[in-house]
Parts: sequence; structure tokens; C-alpha cells
Amino acid sequence: MKRYVVLLLLSLQYSIYAQTLQSNEKPPVFPSCEGVGVEDLQTCFNNHIYKHIYNNFKVPQQVIDEKYKGEISVLFEVDSTGVFKVIYAEAMYDVLKAETKRVFSILPKIKPATYNGRPTYKQYAMAIKIPLVNQSESDGGTDISKSEISKRAQIVKAEYDSVSSNLVTYKNKRFSSQLNIPFTHSSYAQFDRNLNLVGTNSHTASKPFLFDEVSKYYDFNSEKHKLVKEANTWGGRKLWNEHLVQLQGKDYWFTIDPVFDLQVGKDTKVDYNSTYNNTRGVLIQGGFGEKFNFYTSVFESQGRFAQYVNNYAESLKAFGPDPAIIPGRGIAKRFKTDSYDYPVAEAYLSYTPAKFINIQFGHGKNFIGDGYRSLLLSDVASPRPFLKLNTKFWKIKYTNTWMWLKDVRPEVTEDGAFLTKYMATHYLSWNVSKRLNLGFFESVVWSNTNERGFDVNYLNPVIFYRAIEFETGQGAGNAILGASAKFKFNDNVNMYGQFILDEFSLNDIKAREKSWKNKYGYQLGIKYYNAFKVDNLMMQLEYNRIRPYAYSHNTIILNYGHNNQSMAHLWGANFSEWVLIGHYNYNRWFADAKFIFGKRGLDYNEGTNNFSYGGDIYRNYNDRPSDTGIKVGQGIKTKTFYGNLQAGYLINPSTNLKLFADITVRNFNPDVITNSTFKSDTVWFNLGLRTDLFNWYFDF
Repeated sequence: MKRYVVLLLLSLQYSIYAQTLQSNEKPPVFPSCEGVGVEDLQTCFNNHIYKHIYNNFKVPQQVIDEKYKGEISVLFEVDSTGVFKVIYAEAMYDVLKAETKRVFSILPKIKPATYNGRPTYKQYAMAIKIPLVNQSESDGGTDISKSEISKRAQIVKAEYDSVSSNLVTYKNKRFSSQLNIPFTHSSYAQFDRNLNLVGTNSHTASKPFLFDEVSKYYDFNSEKHKLVKEANTWGGRKLWNEHLVQLQGKDYWFTIDPVFDLQVGKDTKVDYNSTYNNTRGVLIQGGFGEKFNFYTSVFESQGRFAQYVNNYAESLKAFGPDPAIIPGRGIAKRFKTDSYDYPVAEAYLSYTPAKFINIQFGHGKNFIGDGYRSLLLSDVASPRPFLKLNTKFWKIKYTNTWMWLKDVRPEVTEDGAFLTKYMATHYLSWNVSKRLNLGFFESVVWSNTNERGFDVNYLNPVIFYRAIEFETGQGAGNAILGASAKFKFNDNVNMYGQFILDEFSLNDIKAREKSWKNKYGYQLGIKYYNAFKVDNLMMQLEYNRIRPYAYSHNTIILNYGHNNQSMAHLWGANFSEWVLIGHYNYNRWFADAKFIFGKRGLDYNEGTNNFSYGGDIYRNYNDRPSDTGIKVGQGIKTKTFYGNLQAGYLINPSTNLKLFADITVRNFNPDVITNSTFKSDTVWFNLGLRTDLFNWYFDF
């Protein structure tokens, strides 16, 4: 029986990186194609596939006898070693699927495709028509015009998309979207140098960053491609390389992934058997069109931590029956007899109506600064509702953030409910030159007392909060001013700093009386990339110092805090500290080290010495023991040391799923022992599997 071959190659390529051959990538090369020009390599590759299928495909007798006319949809891959693999085959007859796999299995090993000169895998889609005809360009084939081929290709593509769109049509639009890059210090260290090269017009203080901001300086596709692990099965690809679900249409895309933080450890200084954390959740993210993106994550968690963490969590206890607030996560209820149950949800919508502005509304965290700590706005407290505008033009980036906070102490409850307060911030970043960046910050906290509600005065994105505070009454809000600076010495070294001003009295400074009114703090830091000529090693040294009573207020609710945690440095005020950090990564391996040396001043909280010495931002600063002689470390002088070493392996770059082990050593040594302040030594071992999406601070 005469066989007709209608062989239609969808020569459009659907790898997760590109649909068309670009200047920095080259298709797989058969030996006879090695002398062909780069622009003709794809055609040569296509022709060899046509010929091979035409010469080797044997239509099964069952198909011939039943006079079947149809097609086989095929997705195949040439992996990074040059081996052909059928990823997916769809046909009416199982014998056709089997024959398709056989034909591809006898293809010879060839030179793999390359991306930026590095071997990579490529995926192709085909529709094999039954009966067969020869369609290779070199052999002539049937007389079908190229426009007709293109038309048919689109039809077959649409049909195939409906069967397996997550395999064929998905391209990683996340890397060019207006979604936030999940903010973790270790992850951001990987592209921090790219953003801080001399002459780049980037703005690095307002975090988290958007993917489309950073992608101008850092090639996410290329870097992820370097980490691609060969996987022959669907399960292998999902485990090592891909999102669990990844779908894309003409005007939309989204991904769905499970979220885990499964840890088991041991606090060697306590009697109970082990520490643990058991977090399960789901993360959904995606986009509609080019301007609208969304992100949502839901976590259900139970945990028991090192004793100093448990003690701190219970010291943050909210009004009501719940025994603790897990620092950085939220209110927890009792689980069994010695553990906590703490659900958390974070989500936001991101909309970019014009290229110079991005608007986000959600429930999460924000951070302002170039250091490990921030004295302006930090991510140490629990997630909270926010509205944020990022405006960028010329050498300016202007960030406006409005937040809804909670004071959960029993003394400020309102009809048995937690009291709401509001916070608004302005931060203007200005690239003065190729090396120098300056930033200007202001914020104000006000409450819902006296039926004031959300004051529309603070919705103005360009007004000065101090002026509004003065007009509405100086006791109506708590305004703070700040500034930041960064100087790039070269591509590998930059210095940064912050200054925060809560209140200031020039006359008292001149009198050298160390007045309580001089409530300010500052930060100095330096970053060293490719340290000691070791690629991907970043070292960071930082010093932070904040005078007593900063961030506090004489109106009980107007402190700079949320859920009994600081919105700036997690130690509050009245301290100084040195922070030394190292980040290193090699392929999928990573290692982080952190050492903190600090001096703090704590309150006695008992007897006749129940004064505020300026460290607890939730206390009224009018409870101070004196107006003068105020210095950092007053009260119970406490020396602290915190060290953490962590190493691990990145299992899946798409989801940031990591396997890790770490050890924490902590020494807390006050010079006076009270019921609430006592010496503590901790050695805490941990082993875990974590989807790394946020910073979680245990260095209090």
C-alpha cells in the first residue's frame, strides 16, 4: 500500500527560555550540519528529523488495516548531552505511541544546543500525520507553501496546547513580571553585586525588588539555566527544575507550588527531646496581560523552638487566651502541651499602569535599607496589610507605603478587640552620581483613637509628615525622619549607612548633658563582593547604634511597632551591635555565616526600679529615671553573642526549595539577674527542608 507522508514540524521552539533562536543560543547540531552557517542550523536540524522519521517510522499493521487518518502529537527533547528523548506522545493507538518512541530512541547522539556558549537542553513539538509523506526541505516533499505550513502549525499547536500546555507553551514570564523577588538576605546576595556595579542606575534600598527591575542587571534565565539538572521523568523535572503546575495562555500565566518548612533539631541546654517546625502550604502566583500580577501563599504551621525563642514568643503574648506571638510570623495558639500552632497568609496584587509606576496592595512585609538591619523600616515584625507605590524616573525612585498595624496589648484593647493604628512612609532614593546614592525618609504613626480613623492627610504622597503632625496636634502622631547613603568604591566594594531621628534638641547637645530628648540612631556598613578573589563570596560588616527612647512615645499606642514587635530593629533601642555576615554559593550548594556581638540596656521591671531605660519601645518614655545622663546601654547592661552557620543544597531553583543543616550558638549575659532577665546559653542544631521565601530572625 502506498504510503503518504504529511510531516509537519512545528519549528517554533518551546523551551522555558525562548521561543525563537536568539543571538546567544544555538540549536542542536547533527554531524553533517557542522559546516552550515548559524542562521541555517535550525533548518538543517529540522530536515534531519524529517528524513529520519520518514525513513524509519513503520506504521503498525493495525493502523493500516483500519485505514486510520490522523496525527501523533509529540514533544521531544535534545538534552544537554545531545541525547534525544520523547517527553510526551499522544495518539489514538498505543502502538503509534510506542513506534514514535522507538523511532526517536534510535536517533544518534549529537552536539547539544548551547545558551551563552553553555550546553543546554531544547524542547520541540511535532505533529506526525498518518499516513506519511516526506516534508523535508532538502528532499522537496509535498507541494505545501510555507504560509500553509505556518497556518497548520498554529492549528496543531493550539490542539497540543489543550493537551499539555504546561509542558510545551510555558515560558518563564515570572522573571520579567512585576512580582516581588521573595526577600531573603541569602538569595539577594546572589545578585547584589550586579545591582551595585559602578555606573548602574539601580536603587537597592526599597525591598523587595521586582523581577523586571533586577532583570535589567541580572540574567535570571541564564543563571537558572546553569542549575538545570537532567531529569528523564515528569516527577524528576518537577522535583529538580520546574514548578509543580505551570500554565500559560495568550494573556495569562500562573504557577502552583507546595510550600514546606520541615525542621527537626535539638536545643542542648533543655530537657525536652527535640525542637521542630512543621509548615505546609501552597503558593500561587501569576499574571494577566503585561501589567497585572498576583501572589498568594497560605501556611499552616506547628512548632517548638529553642527555649530562648519560646520564651521570647511568650513575652510577646497578645491580649486573650493565645499564649504567644511567633516572632515574624504571628499570633499562635497552644498545640499539644509544649508547642505552638500559627497559621500565616501573605498575598498581594501588583499593577503597573505605566512603566514608571508600580502599585501593590497586599498583606506582607517591606524593608528599606542596604544592610542586614534597617533602622527605617524592617521585616522583623509579623505580616501586615499595606498599600505601596513605587515611582521611578530619571535617577530617582520614590516609594510610598501605607500600613495597617495592630497593638495587641491588654491595656490598649478596644471593646475587647485589638486596637488598629496606621503608618505611612516616604522614601526617596537619588543616584547623585555613578558612585553615590542618597536617600531621604520620613514616617508617621497615628492611631484610631478619638474617632480619627485613617487620616486622609497622610494619603498625599508628596507631603511632609512633620507639617501634618504639627497641624493635627503634636500628640496625634509619631513622626520620624531618616536618611541613607551608599558609596561604591569599585565594583566589588561599597559602603552604606543610615541615620534615624526621632527627636533632637540642639541646646541639649551643646550643653553636653546627654539629654533623653536626643533620640537618634545610625548604621554604618561595608560589603565586599567576590571577597578575597573568591567568586560568589560576599562578606558584610555592619555596625548599628540607637540611643534610648527612640521609636517610643508618650501616647501608649503611638510607638513604632506592630504585634508587640519593632517595625525597625528587632532589639528596639538602647543598644549597639556589630554584625559580620558571609554568603557563598556554588552551583546548587550554599553556605551562610552570621556573627553578632551586641551591648543592650534592659529594664529592671520590678520593685521601686520599675523605670523605662529606653530599650522597650512599647513603654512610655515619661517613665524614664532622669532627663540627663542618658547613654546607650543604661539599665541592665547585657552583652549578647549570636552565631549561626548554615550550609545546604538547593533542590529546586524554581521554588527555592532547600535542604539545609545549621547550628546556632547564643550567649545572653546580663549583669543583673531579675525574674524577666537572666543568663542564657544556647546551642541549637537544626536539619530541615524549606521553601525559602522570607527572612526569619532568631537573633534577638
